[in-house]
Amino acid sequence: MTTHEPTFVLIPGAGGSSFPFSRLVAELERRGRTAIAVDLPAGDDRAGFDAYADAVVAAAGDRPRLVLVASSLGGFTAPRVCARVPVELVVLLNAMIPQPGETAGDWWEATNHAEARAAQAARDGRVLDDADVIGDFFHDVPPDVTAEAMAQGELRQSAAPFRDPPLTTPWPAVETRVLVGRDDRFFPAEFQRRVAQERLGIAADELPGGHLVALSRPRELADRLERYWREVDGA
Repeated sequence: MTTHEPTFVLIPGAGGSSFPFSRLVAELERRGRTAIAVDLPAGDDRAGFDAYADAVVAAAGDRPRLVLVASSLGGFTAPRVCARVPVELVVLLNAMIPQPGETAGDWWEATNHAEARAAQAARDGRVLDDADVIGDFFHDVPPDVTAEAMAQGELRQSAAPFRDPPLTTPWPAVETRVLVGRDDRFFPAEFQRRVAQERLGIAADELPGGHLVALSRPRELADRLERYWREVDGA
């Protein structure tokens, strides 16, 4: 690896498991890229977002030209990482976007997430069921990959980070892209586009795929990440 090449550091969402990035890591490595999927201490009731950021920074080490890909709850970890190490690009992938003074626990009501999710389900002709993990998250993931994910066992997400003191600073001055799964049932695409525009002034891009697009469409996602990198590197 030369200093001209990026290091893709992949930050998971709730549950903290790197598994949802496993197919994306393989795809990026096939292209000769360095990709690190981080496991977070999500089950530890003593660990909040600062501990999550510690884990990301430790995983990145002294590798150059960091590209953070933050999924779902990882959107709250990414700005804390940017405050600690140089980052060249942040990609928010079906991610929560915080604003100053807002906790992760407050985010849901502040963004009207429940209403947006219910409205999307109604448009799709679906009945919401919070216990339907397969329907919400794995509906477009290949069956064999879903079976492998289920075999990992149930993930625990501590409530600790949702009570963390909020960031008081604006979104970091780092090149940022927002990438939305067009078929995301948990964070509907229309909802994500609105939040990205309101909070960051960014027009979100879209890919086919649901909330776990890194598992369902790793090749298309890798293509998009490569494109984003070329844009930043060329600039």
